[in-house]
Amino acid sequence: MKIQVLVVDDEWNMRNLLRIYLMKEGFEVKEASTGYEALSLVKQHNFDVILLDIMMPDMDGWTVCKKIREQSQVPVLILTARSETKDKVHGLGIGADDYLTKPFESDELIARVYSLIRRYTFAKLSAPQEKKLHYPELSIHPDGREVLIHDQPVEFTQKEFDLLLTLAQNSHRAFSREELVETIWGHDYHGESRVIDTHVKNIREKATKAGLSYNPLHTVWGIGYKFNLAGELL
Repeated sequence: MKIQVLVVDDEWNMRNLLRIYLMKEGFEVKEASTGYEALSLVKQHNFDVILLDIMMPDMDGWTVCKKIREQSQVPVLILTARSETKDKVHGLGIGADDYLTKPFESDELIARVYSLIRRYTFAKLSAPQEKKLHYPELSIHPDGREVLIHDQPVEFTQKEFDLLLTLAQNSHRAFSREELVETIWGHDYHGESRVIDTHVKNIREKATKAGLSYNPLHTVWGIGYKFNLAGELL
């Protein structure tokens, strides 16, 4: 079965260029020129990866990415001319899996697409081998990639879930930001390690909103983060 790719960009020239690059690899490509069109296609198809522009007139890519994460864990690669670190951190913090700045070489684009697909496939294949984790008020089910707080499901993005699971499965130790980035994003990620702070903040906020009475992730000053195994109030 061919790899299914969705290209989201309001500029026809860019969509056409991306389609040419991707079709040379044998990928099947669908295109969306607006955020609303993209979200409609995500509901209709099981894409293997989404290439998403940020600057669009009807709905910006940040909003599209957030809405995609509400319904799917498909890998999202942001393509944009905005190269500031804060933009990269923001994009990764809201659920994107990678970030590539325009202009880019076709070889790098294709390499990143394959990398995302490999990581996503590996995560799906390896997850069923993991056992369920249970803590006060909180359960993590790796096989279904599900988090329950007070027995109610709480939605986390793919990277938020991976971060929470990694810390929970290794609750005996603290991780540096760099270690977490390498574990979750892989060796080919060259962005800012502070993206971990954004994900930790999102996890804490969602857990609190869901009624968890303690902070599940503990800041270890001078090192990074560890899982709050004892459920202590921090």
